[in-house]
Amino acid sequence: MICQYCGKHEATTHIKKIINGRAEQIDLCPSCASRLGYGGIFPGLGLSDFLGSFLGEHGGGSRAQTLRCPQCGCSFEDIAESGLAGCAQCYQTFRDRLAPSIARIHGKARHVGKAAQAADARVRARSRLDTLREELNSAVSEQNFERAAQLRDEIKALESEANGNG
Repeated sequence: MICQYCGKHEATTHIKKIINGRAEQIDLCPSCASRLGYGGIFPGLGLSDFLGSFLGEHGGGSRAQTLRCPQCGCSFEDIAESGLAGCAQCYQTFRDRLAPSIARIHGKARHVGKAAQAADARVRARSRLDTLREELNSAVSEQNFERAAQLRDEIKALESEANGNG
C-alpha cells in the first residue's frame, strides 16, 4: 500500500478516524507519519510490529492465524478498532469476546426485544395485582378498613392501567 500523502513510499502507519459517524482511513509512510505528528514508538516500526516483537509467535500469533468470521472475514481486532461488527455472523463467531462489552454498554448481553419486555411487564402487573388482592382480603379479615380502602384504590388504579384507561 502506497502512502496517501507523498504517493512514493510504502505505507506502514494506518490511521482511522470516525467523525460524526463517518469513517476515514489515512495510510502514511514513516517519514510522512512523523512529519504529520503520527510518529510511532520507534521510527519505521508500527505499534502492532512493536508489540508483536514482544509477543512473538506464541503471543497473538500472525495475522494469518487470527480467528476470522467465516461469512465476512472480519477479525475481533477489526471489530474492536472500528466498533462495528462486519455481519450478523460476527456476533456468533466472537460471542465470548463481545458479550462482556455488549453487557457493559446495554446492561445485558441478551436481546429480549420490546414484545418480551411488554410480556414481562404484564406478568409483573398480574403478580402485583394478586399480591394486593391477598393483602386486601387479609385487611378485611382483620377489620383494618383504612388499609383495605387504600388497597382497593390501588387495585382499581392498576386494573384501569392494564385495561388502557389510565
